[in-house]
Amino acid sequence: MKERVVSGIVIAVLLVAFGVVGGPALGVVLCICAVLGYMEMARAVGAADPAPSKAPAKEIRGGDTDPTAPVAAGKANALTWIGAAATVLYYIALIAGPYQHLLKNAFSYQNALTAGFIIAVFVLTMAVYVLTFPRYRAEQAEGAIFSFLYVPVLMAFIYRTRMLHNGIFSFALIFLCSWLCDTCAWFFGRLFGQHKMAPVLSPKKTVEGAIGGVAGSVVLCGALAVIAARLLHESPHIAEFMIIGFFGSLISMVGDLAASAIKRNHGIKDYSHLIPGHGGIMDRFDSAIFTSPVIYYLCVMLLHF
Repeated sequence: MKERVVSGIVIAVLLVAFGVVGGPALGVVLCICAVLGYMEMARAVGAADPAPSKAPAKEIRGGDTDPTAPVAAGKANALTWIGAAATVLYYIALIAGPYQHLLKNAFSYQNALTAGFIIAVFVLTMAVYVLTFPRYRAEQAEGAIFSFLYVPVLMAFIYRTRMLHNGIFSFALIFLCSWLCDTCAWFFGRLFGQHKMAPVLSPKKTVEGAIGGVAGSVVLCGALAVIAARLLHESPHIAEFMIIGFFGSLISMVGDLAASAIKRNHGIKDYSHLIPGHGGIMDRFDSAIFTSPVIYYLCVMLLHF
């Protein structure tokens, strides 16, 4: 527990620091996290080659309670190297994008860039798959493409959100709707939890906790709207912030459970041991990266600072 708390504090401090700085510094950090997270997911879903000493996979039931469960293991191969290289190039292109221009231009550039890289990764991965057949299984090619979509592409929306006009507040919304929602859900679940939300997948999560998490996020997002208005000397967008908080917190719970479901299906407890007390990038950022595209598009549609 101690190392989990210490790691959490360090992550929070770094998050605030790079969130405030924004720009290329944040982009580089997210690029590193995206590559690491991509490799974690690629190993978890079997896109990487099995490690020689990997134990037979077993499905874990009853939540994160099995201390003997392994982490995702596997060796990089041509399929995963495509995804890792594409991730680096994708983030370089994002960082070097036309953010000094109007939002409409940056929005179009980012969307075109994202679509182009998704298509390129798909085509290159399938080309390696067919040209080296039967070196790789279809499941490995599918897993490599899935991992690129799941981690680098979704995580890029954290950077894209920060680069919006007055994006520091939009950036904060991502973590109010994910990490603080999870904290509120834990607190309310401990106090009032009676009905299991996903008894097989995550038995500690309750309906009451989920309601408390959503309510907490909505209130905190409303408070952020007041703070933003005072700092920017503008009328507060309380309703808009609270709407974003509502939908963002709901999606964050889906992201949290989705990452857990993948681990259960592949018989692992953590995606890696990278972060002491937390696991890997995907164990810590599962809900944040899932929420970030929703926050991004809601901010684009609803907020006009």
